[in-house]
Amino acid sequence: MSNETKRRDFIGMSFGAVAAVGGAISLVGMKQAWDPLPSVLAAGFVKIDLSKIGLEPGKPQTFKWRGKPIFVLEKTADMEKYDGDLVIGDKRYTIAIGLCTHLGCIPAWKKDVWKCACHGGEFNANGQETFGPPPKPLVVPPFSLNGTVLTLGETGKESDAMIKARA
Repeated sequence: MSNETKRRDFIGMSFGAVAAVGGAISLVGMKQAWDPLPSVLAAGFVKIDLSKIGLEPGKPQTFKWRGKPIFVLEKTADMEKYDGDLVIGDKRYTIAIGLCTHLGCIPAWKKDVWKCACHGGEFNANGQETFGPPPKPLVVPPFSLNGTVLTLGETGKESDAMIKARA
């Protein structure tokens, strides 16, 4: 075997190795391009177990779903009962998308109402507008209920009933 043959074999194998590495890197890049973006993954379903999140009656907690704040309020005994409440056992809850229906600001909980700092809009513990420019109540997100677990993003009879009561 001549030196020329050995040299050609080496160049061929080197080219093959470079092509294989380049192909592998291209496949990794293609997979990353095909994977859903984090924003798309966040748009999926969010599960909230009401029995395990440590809700304190009268103090709402905020969760994130599809980039929006979701208010979950366990009502106290002295808060008004409402047909649009989510009832689980002897507990009543308000579930709402935490965006003011006027301009989309995030209202803050102040004692027993949500207050929007922008234009003074107020929503009671039921999520109904009580003062200011908001044209309608806080919006109920689509959710389903399995025991004490809310699944946001999945329509269920409980969310349908809450939406109907607010209309």
